[in-house]
Parts: sequence; structure tokens; C-alpha cells
Amino acid sequence: MTAQRDIDLKAYIRHIPDFPKPGILFYDISTLMRNPDAWQMAMGRLARQVAPFKPDILAAVESRGFLTAAPLADRLGCGMLMLRKKGKLPGRTVSHTYELEYGSDTLEIQEDAVSPGQRVVIMDDLLATGGTLSASAALLRKAGAEVVGASVLVELTGLGGRAKMDGIPITTLLSYED
Repeated sequence: MTAQRDIDLKAYIRHIPDFPKPGILFYDISTLMRNPDAWQMAMGRLARQVAPFKPDILAAVESRGFLTAAPLADRLGCGMLMLRKKGKLPGRTVSHTYELEYGSDTLEIQEDAVSPGQRVVIMDDLLATGGTLSASAALLRKAGAEVVGASVLVELTGLGGRAKMDGIPITTLLSYED
């Protein structure tokens, strides 16, 4: 890995206009993940941001949250659980339905995924309007978790998603205004 500590990780995020629909600018993290030096740097920075929360477990939001939570849980020596779309998890689940700009969606976790009072940090790739991250926090609280923080690779600050997080501290690796 490069010894350069000031690597510009934004240089490794590809911007794709009009995806997944016209008018949306997609921030593609796959280009960051493909570069071993940049990916290691990103994981190191995330680890330094998340460690102060002292999580027992990281809650990864489907599906790109899995990509950051798995290596980060390994680095921090904590567990990881998956927040999945309805019907994707085996066994008994706890669910939470929430509204989106274009309808509704449901997230689920396995009923035994967290213990009451367990310290959880939510992990996702992107914070935009805050709907999914906020729903994740509501689901985890419903299951008895203590949501102590959230962490994302990319935040689109102009969309105001942070305001929906009900005081949950959020760390962001990269911020964009649009």
C-alpha cells in the first residue's frame, strides 16, 4: 500500500449521470474498490472514524453497505449483521416499512441479530435523503439495539439526509454538495 496519507479518495469515485434514471447523478464506489491502495486507505479512514463509537456490531444496509461493513468489522474486531429487503433472510425476522420518494420499502433483520442494549453502528455506502438510514435506525431500535452512530462512504449534503437521523452521529468519508 502506498505510504501517501493524503490520497484524494474523490479521484476514485466515478460519476455516472442519468443513472438509475434521468436527472440522477450516481456516485459509483466500484472504482474506489478496484484500486487496492485507495480501498485500503478508505477502510483505514473509516476504521478511525467508527472506532470511537465502540460498536459491538456493525449493521450493514443492503447491499453496498455489506461491502464496507465486512472489512471494517474485521478491522475493528466486532460482529456484522445484514439489514435486508423483505423476504431475503431465513428464519424469523423483525421488519420496518418506510416511505420513499416513489413509494415504500421494507427492511428486515433476523429476530436474534441483536441483543437488547447492544451498541450498533449502521454502515451504508451513501447518505442522500436519509430515508433508508433513518429506517435502519428505527428497525434496529425496534429490535432493542442501541444505535450509537452511522457511517457512510459518501454523503450528498445538499439533500439534507443528516437531518432525518434523529441526533445519531454520522461519520462521512467523502462529501458532495449535489
